[in-house]
Amino acid sequence: MSDETGEKREISLRVAETKQKDYGRGKVRLSVSAMEAIGVEVGDVVELFAKRRSASIAWPAYIEDQEDDLVRMDPLTRQNIGASIGDKVLVRKATYKRAEVVKLAVSASMQGSIQEGFQAYVKKKLFDFVVVQGDKVAVTLLGQPMMFVVVYVRPSGIVKIDDDTQVLISDKPVEELEQRPITYDDIGGLDDVILRVREMIELPMKHPELFRRLGIEPPKGVLLYGPPGVGKTLLAKAVATESEANFISIKGPEIYSKWVGESERAIRSIFRKARQSAPCVVFLDEVESIAPIRGLAYGDSRVSENVISQLLTELDGMEELENIVVLAATNRPDMLDPALLRPGRLDMLVYIPPPDLQARKEILRIHTSRMPLTEDVSLDDLASKTEGYSGADLEELVREAGMEALKRDRNASKVTLQDFERALGAVKPSITDDMVRFYAEWNEKAKKLRRVEKPELLGWI
Repeated sequence: MSDETGEKREISLRVAETKQKDYGRGKVRLSVSAMEAIGVEVGDVVELFAKRRSASIAWPAYIEDQEDDLVRMDPLTRQNIGASIGDKVLVRKATYKRAEVVKLAVSASMQGSIQEGFQAYVKKKLFDFVVVQGDKVAVTLLGQPMMFVVVYVRPSGIVKIDDDTQVLISDKPVEELEQRPITYDDIGGLDDVILRVREMIELPMKHPELFRRLGIEPPKGVLLYGPPGVGKTLLAKAVATESEANFISIKGPEIYSKWVGESERAIRSIFRKARQSAPCVVFLDEVESIAPIRGLAYGDSRVSENVISQLLTELDGMEELENIVVLAATNRPDMLDPALLRPGRLDMLVYIPPPDLQARKEILRIHTSRMPLTEDVSLDDLASKTEGYSGADLEELVREAGMEALKRDRNASKVTLQDFERALGAVKPSITDDMVRFYAEWNEKAKKLRRVEKPELLGWI
């Protein structure tokens, strides 16, 4: 549909996450008013453009959606167009052709997975998909997504795969093709935490003018703390994917060297690289091993104190950390040197609690989204039986249930309630009452150190 000049109408919409069930389906969710604005109906092909161009099938917005300016899409579609959650993208009705040939490529590590008849399987899974050369697509294989890159299409442009399309898999693998990236959609039960972290990391990088206008320095760092397995490192991986900033990840023990001065030099090198590649997120995992309370370190405490001093110097020294955010994670916040926690260094302290009933259900839903289950498996019942389980425990529980199904019958096509019951006997909760009390007490201390507020800025940016 075109306007009076014959040009296609387009609309600018804000990117939002989609539900897990929509992942990999090649569809985007649009409101009725947005569809009317660009002249499309459900099932039509729409062209999407941010940093790159791609296409998808228009699908109706969720019933609970009230905002007309949203376009909901899965992480792979966001990656194909180079957009993050909250970004503006142009959407318009697409002109497409029937695909005669679509050639796909996989990474070298997955090349051995290609078996006879696999091309027919992939074609069946991608039937009715619209693609553009350069797109990444995912095909579920044994419950796990297998990533492909569209390396060639005929004719050129936006094409739709149908019964007559010849789908080929290239003999030449694509180097360094990562598997499905970790995104915010993979994290269950942490919506408020995700919003707070996004506000600290995305705002300074995407809207620095907000801070310059008021003459204030943007926040420099975020500390994620909580029990093991609740999603701290997973959240950091999602930030790396969604922020589209460069990402430098360092585990605490990797810093230390037996050579005098090398540990401090490693800290300087990390922040030098971050300045050269800004915008950049520096992730310090197990930060308590980098910056423990001074005077309490074992062995050569002088080295530890020198490393802490170097880290503090980098955080608020002579060279400003412009367009750089430090993200740190720890299971032992009580071991951190207090100097690291003062304002101007790690500005926000974010507690990631053990998953409650609703969060456990959401985590189970994410991990079972591609697992065929029998009708007697109730995620509500499983969530109620897994008090004290962390997110990592629940992931292991689902994996163990799948293994139990294979032990029962190597040709099993579904996972049953009995499989989960046997898995519950094998996988025990890792979060104890003592751990919950410890983090609750430290969380109260953190509230005294920092004012804790819910994020408000992302809603209008």
